Amino acid sequence: MAETRRVEKVWRSKPTIEGAGVHLRRAFGFHEVPQLDPFLLLDDFRSDDPAAYRRGFPWHPHRGIETITYVLAGDVEHGDSLGNRGVTGAGDVQWMTAGSGIIHQAMPKGDGQVRMWGFQLWANPPASHKMMDPRYQEVRRDDIPVLEIAGGGSVRVICGEMAGVRGPVRDIITDPEYLDASLPPGRTFTHAVKPTHTVFAYVIDGEGHFDPERDPYAREAVGENYFDMARSCVCGNHTLVVYGPGEAVVVMTEEHPVRFLLVAGKPLAEPVAWYGPIVMNTQAELRVAFREYEQGTFVKHGRA
Repeated sequence: MAETRRVEKVWRSKPTIEGAGVHLRRAFGFHEVPQLDPFLLLDDFRSDDPAAYRRGFPWHPHRGIETITYVLAGDVEHGDSLGNRGVTGAGDVQWMTAGSGIIHQAMPKGDGQVRMWGFQLWANPPASHKMMDPRYQEVRRDDIPVLEIAGGGSVRVICGEMAGVRGPVRDIITDPEYLDASLPPGRTFTHAVKPTHTVFAYVIDGEGHFDPERDPYAREAVGENYFDMARSCVCGNHTLVVYGPGEAVVVMTEEHPVRFLLVAGKPLAEPVAWYGPIVMNTQAELRVAFREYEQGTFVKHGRA
């Protein structure tokens, strides 16, 4: 039988401000490197207040990373130095490989109910691909297959494979998997994962048990503050679940449903040099990137 992964660590995303004044919740970022290698950052920007998101992310550079934007509600208008322009709408995914350098902007617009809900994940490509040509994989809602789970529930397969169903995002070096799973009450979700991969889940609605042992003291938990002494074996909204080694993930619900993102990727075990929107392997490479940006030679493809 496949070894079920145990939960190694849990914590809740924390409010922060990014871009030109966008209020969001950060599940992990710079301070958690390299715990989730090859992933660098996960931001949760669900909001019903236009004042919290409309300033957006004006023109800024990226090099050496991949940004994965998954929109649940609302629209994000984007443009870049390659001449691309477009809108990422509800249910769509934009998988951008910054490679050698790209300058872009992303401006949230919300929907008719002023909702702007979505997530942005940063993935770290290996050193051999840091300076590849920039590219996009734009995936529309209708192109993402939905797998119905026996007994109830469903999974949107964005990247990777489940039960023979493959997601539309392909040819990514770190061999990632990105699933959006929903379970009704009283159901069990079981999914085989590669034993070599980093695996985490992020709860976006409801609650569930992400560890069959259901022992909150068998894992490390990070409290919301110094005086937070509460531990629960149930993981709810805004909770990040980091898994230990194993070959399968099992999630169970009781009285309440749960919806969560499940992400996996092949770790790189390479040094990380990170400042702002640029992630390389050495400080020398960072200096080159920022010098080129100042000199107007940062963009190798398209127009600065």
